[in-house]
Amino acid sequence: MRIEIVEGDITARPVDAIVNAANSSLLGGGGVDGAIHRVAGPRLLEACRELRATVLPDGLPVGAAVGTPGFNLQARWVIHTVGPNRHAGQTDPALLASCFSESLRVADSLGARSLAFPAVSAGVYGWDAREVASVAFDAVRGYGAAAPDSGVETVEFVLFSAETAQIFRAVLG
Repeated sequence: MRIEIVEGDITARPVDAIVNAANSSLLGGGGVDGAIHRVAGPRLLEACRELRATVLPDGLPVGAAVGTPGFNLQARWVIHTVGPNRHAGQTDPALLASCFSESLRVADSLGARSLAFPAVSAGVYGWDAREVASVAFDAVRGYGAAAPDSGVETVEFVLFSAETAQIFRAVLG
């Protein structure tokens, strides 16, 4: 599994699937979540409402992931995951790692070969970008080792700011 760091807009990435740093309601929000919903169009919100009405009546739990079509995005799929909110006392790195490994599991189930992640839980959820990068890279490498038959070949970390991209590059080495 190849890991790449990209500075830019995750909604414009030519990958099979992008990961949405969603809130548990799945009904849109700010930041990456809002940008993905805007570009994907109203059918994404409809798909998320359908998930809430059927398999996720209580919302998506922290650390879990679920897929929907990408609709108007370049990516064929959106994989929604809910990162832990440090401000709400969710400080366990295992919850954060689960966001990455569960997203990879969903990507595999969808047949995705390329996947783009944002800096899940960095920013408004209060996690330090350096810690997010370290946990994310460990989770991706761990998933690759545990699932040698994974079809995911490329994992991009798409960071909106130059500063965050620089931090991720430094942690990746």
